[in-house]
Amino acid sequence: MARERTILHCDMDAFYAAIEQRDHPQWRGKPVVVAGLGARGVVSTASYEARKFGVHSAMPTAQARRLAPDAIYVFPRMSCYVQVSQQIRAIFDRYTPLVEPLSLDEAFLDVSASRELFGDGVAIAQKIQKDVADTTQLTVSVGVAASKFVAKVASDLNKPNGVTAVPSGREIEFLSELPISRLWGAGKVTEKRLAGLGMLTIADLQRWTVEDLSLAIGASAAEHFYQLAHGIDPRPVDTDRDAKSIGREVTFDTDIRDDEECASVLLTLSESVGRRMRSEGVRGKCIKLKLRYPPFETLSRQRTLDAPTHDDLVIYRAALELLETARPTGKPVRLLGVSVSDLGSGAIERQSTLFENPRSSARKEHLLKALDKIKDKFGDGAIGHGKPDSGASTGRS
Repeated sequence: MARERTILHCDMDAFYAAIEQRDHPQWRGKPVVVAGLGARGVVSTASYEARKFGVHSAMPTAQARRLAPDAIYVFPRMSCYVQVSQQIRAIFDRYTPLVEPLSLDEAFLDVSASRELFGDGVAIAQKIQKDVADTTQLTVSVGVAASKFVAKVASDLNKPNGVTAVPSGREIEFLSELPISRLWGAGKVTEKRLAGLGMLTIADLQRWTVEDLSLAIGASAAEHFYQLAHGIDPRPVDTDRDAKSIGREVTFDTDIRDDEECASVLLTLSESVGRRMRSEGVRGKCIKLKLRYPPFETLSRQRTLDAPTHDDLVIYRAALELLETARPTGKPVRLLGVSVSDLGSGAIERQSTLFENPRSSARKEHLLKALDKIKDKFGDGAIGHGKPDSGASTGRS
């Protein structure tokens, strides 16, 4: 007989902003917004004090400033956040080897085999909270359930520093009173469409058969929403997720249509991915683009380079070419993501191509290191690449 699963979703509370408030005691209790501060800057994290003004992640910084003009705006300090994330990951590893990191500030843990040693899911969640607080002076909210989806929904319902447990078999009841927006993939367009069919809460959707849903919204979306609405999510915790690729994505609260804005977001994502690759000493050959159209159409496209790279602009150009091929001009975009896989050592040696100038390659490496040092000291928004010509061999900085 299979062991009943116990899955935790651990989600750090306002992670970047909480670190800034921890490291700057004078900012505690005040609205703090961690964001890119340029003309196209985007909010990474807002403290709970800032969220009261309507500021949230993925919002343009200019809009955040209009909502909260007196908030404290700071550049992200990614090297610091990565270091704290590594401390938190070490805590997770004390309780189970089955850890699937989703980002620097959240992860799934399968603690099914850990219960005899550490207690039930709630007990383990509380131990993790204490360890995180003792080690980092930060708080983490935890959802406990038999599936990844339900655990993730649960972790968001009692923030900050909460533990929300959903007993196995009670998933339908737990989900029923929540709004449709809690279902993965239910953006504003989908919400409006489902509302037109009389579905405002998950309970409303639960009363539909999958066959009737298929007639109303299509077979793929119907199966997806039906399964989630009933708490069905058999996916295992993927312990190889962090080793397979390095990536970053952003979901937009308002769909974007402008081609230049899409390209600008891709450049920011590519810079973030390249910088993390260099910090971890790896290069990769496979560039992957993730693209989501409203309401629920997700595409992925990838290409393999001739040689491994950790160069922001090489990653960006490949991702931009994939975007231009996959997306019709002006089509609205809900999500963009860039990742690099087929990873190897950053010190990997390769034969220079016939027309490659070794001095030029060395200068490029020095430039990337210099950019990283400046960002480490002054934050991600302090400097970046100018928007390059997609066909050029080098970029402006």
